[in-house]
Amino acid sequence: MNAKVIVVTSGKGGVGKTTTTANIGAALAKLGEKVAVIDVDVGLRNLDVVMGLESRVVFDLVDVLEGKCRMSQALIRDKRVENLFLLPASQTRDKDALDPEVFKTVVRDLVENEGFTRILIDSPAGIESGFKTAAAPAEGALVVVNPEVSSVRDADRIIGLLEAQQVSEIRLVINRLRPKMVASGNMLSEADILDILGVKPIGIIPEDEGIIVSTNVGEPAVLGKTKAGEAFMATARRLKGEDVPYPKFEEDRGFLAALRRLFGGA
Repeated sequence: MNAKVIVVTSGKGGVGKTTTTANIGAALAKLGEKVAVIDVDVGLRNLDVVMGLESRVVFDLVDVLEGKCRMSQALIRDKRVENLFLLPASQTRDKDALDPEVFKTVVRDLVENEGFTRILIDSPAGIESGFKTAAAPAEGALVVVNPEVSSVRDADRIIGLLEAQQVSEIRLVINRLRPKMVASGNMLSEADILDILGVKPIGIIPEDEGIIVSTNVGEPAVLGKTKAGEAFMATARRLKGEDVPYPKFEEDRGFLAALRRLFGGA
C-alpha cells in the first residue's frame, strides 16, 4: 500500500480492529517506519490498553483537537519499539466531540510536520459519525473481517462507504481464521471472502490463544513469538511492498455456494 494514512475499520465490533492496529503499527515501526497509531473510539479507549500504555495517558485526541495541548504533549512514545507513538482517545467525551475537518488537519500535521511515514487510525465499529471522522483523512483502509457470515456482510457495507469517500486503497485483513475448519468446509477461506467482497486480502491472521495473552499483558504479539504475531508481521511487510507468500488451506467450495445464495449471488 502506498497510502500513508490508513484507517483500520470493520462493519461490526469485536472482530479485532484494535489488536490489528496495535500489531501492524508495531510491526511497521520494527521494520523502520515512524508510525503513529490513533484511537478514534472516543468514549471507550482500548488501544492504549492493548499496547500497555494506559498508565502514561495524560492528554488525548480531543485535547489536541480543541487546542488544550500540543501534539507533542499528547503523543505517547512506546519504550519497546523505536519510532512507535500512540495518540489515545478520550474516555470522558463522546464521538460528537470530533470534527472531521479538524481531525484531517491534525493528521496532515503529523505527516507533513512531524515526519511520520505511516498513520494508522483505529476506527469505532459501525457506520456512524465516529467512522466518518476516522475515515475522513484516510488514503487507504484495512478492513478487518472474520470468516463468518455476519462479519463479511457488514464488511461489504463498509467497503461501499469507503469507496464513496474515495479511499483509494482498500485491503482486507482476515482475522481469526481456523485452518481445520476451512479444510473441512465449515469456515470461509480467504478465496471465499475474496469472491464475495471483491477486495484483496493483505493479511491472513490465524486464530491464536497467544493474542489473548498478549492483549492481557499489553504487549503486541509481534514483539513475541506467536503464530498470529508472525502473521501480523507478514502483513506489515506486504503493506510495505514485500512479496510475502500467503498461507494456503484446503477448502470445500460447497460452502461458498451456500454463502452466495445468502448474498443473492448465483
